[in-house]
Amino acid sequence: MRFLVSSLVSNGPDPVTGARHSPQEKLANVVEQAVVAERLGYDGYGVGERHGEPFLSPAPPVLLGAIAARTSTIRLFTTVTVLSILDPVRVAEDYAMLDQLSGGRVELIIGKGNDPRHFGLFGLPEERQWDALAENYALLRRLWSEENVTWQGSTRPPLTDATVSPRPLQRPIPVWHGSATSTQSTDLAARHGDPLFSANSFHPLAKYRSLVEHYRERWEHYGHDPKQARVGSSFGGLFLARRSQDAVEGFRPYWDALVNSAAGKHNNSPFTSLEDALERGSALVGSPQQVIEKLHRYHEAFGNEVVGIGVDGLTESAQWEQLELFASEVAPVIRRELP
Repeated sequence: MRFLVSSLVSNGPDPVTGARHSPQEKLANVVEQAVVAERLGYDGYGVGERHGEPFLSPAPPVLLGAIAARTSTIRLFTTVTVLSILDPVRVAEDYAMLDQLSGGRVELIIGKGNDPRHFGLFGLPEERQWDALAENYALLRRLWSEENVTWQGSTRPPLTDATVSPRPLQRPIPVWHGSATSTQSTDLAARHGDPLFSANSFHPLAKYRSLVEHYRERWEHYGHDPKQARVGSSFGGLFLARRSQDAVEGFRPYWDALVNSAAGKHNNSPFTSLEDALERGSALVGSPQQVIEKLHRYHEAFGNEVVGIGVDGLTESAQWEQLELFASEVAPVIRRELP
């Protein structure tokens, strides 16, 4: 099992203290998270792409470049790159540059995005989001694998004999497909023989399991070896304590802030309370043993080889405490039991 820490660089008021960082302070905090994650033995650090308040992550390659300069081994993920609204030429150039600078540590997770605001911001009709994602990804693959690309489509002006430079250091840069709600993302991943990354945050296990199962079905449909299908999964919150009651009460203000946020409302989560979410959902809240058992339960359902966690909404002292507790009490057990 590999472990990924990720951030959307959300910069709202702290639910416990009410304090709010300046943009500079918050961005510095995210870079420091990645440095700490590498020191504690995590396998990857991811930065998501969002456009608009309260997020400070419109340009993941820039922030990941800063992280690359402070780290040396940790893999650098995008969680996710909203490829539906981006120019594939720009994406190809930006992440090839980052791959070179980082020594070949980049892994993209692509998707159509979870925030409806970006469609209008970038002039994309929302009804075209899936078509745009598929078309842009097909072009991105060609730009990274071919030279003198000639192409014509509906999402950008035509290309004639186009070659992007620099080329990625990795051949190829690994690309995962982010999956939250639609079988269109699982089908696109399976069609291209790429791994799937389940969002797995706002809904019960059964909803995400059905998407993972669809991915595996379509994987075989397209003629791929079932043993080669790969799945990763994020989890909807992290808060560990020696006593489960302390973990639940420690996480409660962060949960309340999340469900009352614009993102929480947009995702129409069916959970009626924190206790309901802990019972039926993916949040890793409780004692280390409870979290280990939940990770096993999800692995049985998904067959995932990557676990994604986030601590971004917590106070800084809680961030470091949670990352260290998970790395020392949970990750070694899971790595041993689910190698």
